[in-house]
Amino acid sequence: MNLGKISYVYAGFTILFWGTAATAFKITLENFTFIQLLAWASLFSTIILFTILLLTGKFRELFTVTQKQIATSFILGMFNPFAYYFILLRAYELLPAQVAQPLNFVWPIVLVVLSIPILGEKLTLRSFIALVASFIGVVLITSQGEFSLFKKSDPLGVFLALSSSVAWALYWLFNLKYSKIDPVVRLFMNFAFATLFSFAAGIFFNDFWILNLKGIFGSLYVGAFEMGITFYLWLKALSLAKSTAKLGNIIYVVPFVSLVFINTVVGEKIYWTTIVGLLIIVSSILFQQLSPSKKL
Repeated sequence: MNLGKISYVYAGFTILFWGTAATAFKITLENFTFIQLLAWASLFSTIILFTILLLTGKFRELFTVTQKQIATSFILGMFNPFAYYFILLRAYELLPAQVAQPLNFVWPIVLVVLSIPILGEKLTLRSFIALVASFIGVVLITSQGEFSLFKKSDPLGVFLALSSSVAWALYWLFNLKYSKIDPVVRLFMNFAFATLFSFAAGIFFNDFWILNLKGIFGSLYVGAFEMGITFYLWLKALSLAKSTAKLGNIIYVVPFVSLVFINTVVGEKIYWTTIVGLLIIVSSILFQQLSPSKKL
């Protein structure tokens, strides 16, 4: 099997694992609070990433990291995983999974918008059209089958789900601009700092140390298959791909796979507005990413 095909095998497992994430969030949040899930999942992910560093021979690179790079990872770790999952998991506590998951998926559009002030890029007509289309998709998803914004969705939950995409986009923009170390080493350091932030935040929650096995096992699954292992698989897929652009586009299958698990495992009835809204958002992202011969 050539490297190009192997990259799609890695990508396939990535899609499958990330497709189960929303379901794992909802099930684990029945036994843990969002801050407990964040802290323990981050800890398990850090352990897994450390193990990957050992197995891949990249452990030694930790000793070559400069103080500036450590400071950068400290800041990046605050954005993601800490702030990103802090906001996202709280949104999952307030919203049905079929609403929280697609709303979080608008981050590619947010990434384009934030790249204007941060990277100095210009807002094209194509990006503007994609932004408007994504907003329409958001309205449909939050309606949960009714044509009334926030009629059934918790407004705070909707705000948080959308805000999580801002934290994710900011992380990748600053990561692109400032981080120059090996991706796996960077992930390990980011999760290590996020673990410290999460357990420190847990001090302010009264029920933080009330643990149960279901919550621990759920956090282990999230730490392994939403975070550590799956992030590594996706990095491997991108590194082996003949075309990262083509491979990158198949990640948009994830929310549709996620809806299958949400319906069959969580038991949520999937509204037609969720499917249509998600189709609009994904289509607008792909439309925005097209490279036309003439700029719009």
